[in-house]
Amino acid sequence: MAGGGERGEPAGARQHVLLLPEYLKDASKKMKSGLMFVKLVNPRLGEGALYLFNMCPQQLFEIKVFKEKHHSWFINQSVQSGGLLHLATPMDPLFLLLYYLKKADKEGKFQPLDQVVVDDMFPDCILLLKLPELEKLLQHVTDQKEIDKKKYYKYSKEKTLKWLEKKVNQTMAALKTNHINVGARVQSSAFFSSHQVSTDKEEDYICYAHGLISDYIPKELSDDLAKHLKLPEPSASMPNPPSKKVKLSDEPVEAKEDYTKFNTKDVKTEKKNSKMTAAQKALAKVDKSGMKSIDSFFGVKTKKNVGKI
Repeated sequence: MAGGGERGEPAGARQHVLLLPEYLKDASKKMKSGLMFVKLVNPRLGEGALYLFNMCPQQLFEIKVFKEKHHSWFINQSVQSGGLLHLATPMDPLFLLLYYLKKADKEGKFQPLDQVVVDDMFPDCILLLKLPELEKLLQHVTDQKEIDKKKYYKYSKEKTLKWLEKKVNQTMAALKTNHINVGARVQSSAFFSSHQVSTDKEEDYICYAHGLISDYIPKELSDDLAKHLKLPEPSASMPNPPSKKVKLSDEPVEAKEDYTKFNTKDVKTEKKNSKMTAAQKALAKVDKSGMKSIDSFFGVKTKKNVGKI
């Protein structure tokens, strides 16, 4: 769908292209409150990010932006430069709640949820408290107490790691179902040395799924999850690969050799001192007396002076 700004703006107002799940395409028309864009915290970076709320029923979507150079959209009778493509995909709101629970855990005490999910920079965070089955969600990542019929919550690292492990397993299942090959991506993105990366695809899927889930949790928690899953640790200092310079020698070179050694060698001398092949040895034993060199057949012919008869 292509969306513009507020009503009453001129026809040439800026418009954007947004892809939504099929069941949301008429949400704004059928519902009084409809869809609402809000700015909330990115749970990994702690910075602002754009989200979409379906107000009835309460549902959270993250907005991803696909950007390509030299790309524009033709919308009705207008051309919109920039060519940004916005994608709205469902997101588990517990990732955002987890950010505030971890932050509040520094006080080390049980607190009511309305005192935990508070943010002056992103006041719309209170919308998270209106999500359905909120109590059920919080059981996965918190310890709870009830005093005078009021519930208090405290972040639980143990429960959170178990819940995140389930998320990793669900992600792995989705990757396998869609036949996504992740082996090469794991090695290149995580910078594991060759002997550290197992040829077992199961481990490749775990590493890749962990990376995807890590986009929604703080770095510290991502590291704890990696230890919980017993993933191989990235190498502390990876050596730079040897530079692939153009080989000046006409001799075959083993890929594992140091290419720079050919800079100080005399190739002609090396050829003379190299071992002869079996064919060359057999040719050397042949009696060449009376045989002309092959070069003589291609030499310049000299004119002979012929006398008169």
